[in-house]
This record gives sequence, C-alpha cells and structure tokens, in this order.
Amino acid sequence: MSRYSAATEKNIDRAMLVLRLVLATIFIVHGYQKVFVFGVSGVAEMFGHMGIPLPSVAGPLIAILELGGGIALLFGAFTRVIAFLLACDMLGAIIFVHAKAGFSAPKGVENVLGNLAMLVAVALIGAGAYSIDAMLARRGTRAP
Repeated sequence: MSRYSAATEKNIDRAMLVLRLVLATIFIVHGYQKVFVFGVSGVAEMFGHMGIPLPSVAGPLIAILELGGGIALLFGAFTRVIAFLLACDMLGAIIFVHAKAGFSAPKGVENVLGNLAMLVAVALIGAGAYSIDAMLARRGTRAP
C-alpha cells in the first residue's frame, strides 16, 4: 500500500467522523426538541397539520428515531442502518413538507437535501475507523 493510499484512508476516516458528528448534532437537537419540548403527542399533532400520513404513528417514530439515531451516529453504532433510516426520514420531510416551499431555506428543501446527501454518504461508506462499529469489527476479526 502506498503512502498516498494510507493517507487517503485516514482522511476518509476523519471525514466520516466529521460527517457523523455534524449529523449527530443536528438529529440529537431535533429529536430532543420533538421528544422533550413539543412532546410526542405534540409532534403527532404537528405532523397531522402538515399532512403527514398516520401522524400518531409517524410522529413518535420520527421523534425517537431522530433522538436515538442521533446518539447512535455520535458514537458510530449501527451507523449504516441508522443513516439509511434517517435518510428515509429526510426524504419524507422533503416530499411531505419542504418540496412545496421550493428550494431555498428556511422552509425549502435546501437544508433537508443536504442532510439527505450526507446521510446517504454515511450509509454507503460506513462509520469509519473512529466508531463503535469499527471497534466491534476489529474484535470480530481477531483470533480467540
């Protein structure tokens, strides 16, 4: 392996850490707000007003996914699955809420689309070396 390849792998791991930490912050804050500020019933009511299907089911699921998924991303645990689920969350947010407001922030798809793209990248690449996922993978490959 060349010196360039090793440096590239390290940089990819560092980049994945940065992506995970930024996404974790976003989703922990939004999930915390949904769970502890609005309350799960408040989120369901809000989802109903926005026209999101099955708001009494979707509201609590999204609130818990965003908070718990954000925490999982922070530590790099179950990263690919969590990133995929949160990407589905962002796709739903684009379809049901933000698309009708156009592209530009604050209500358009701009920010949510950025989150979706970062989540897809994390889902495809994985957590990187600085994660629980990597630690568990290293343990699994060691001989007893």
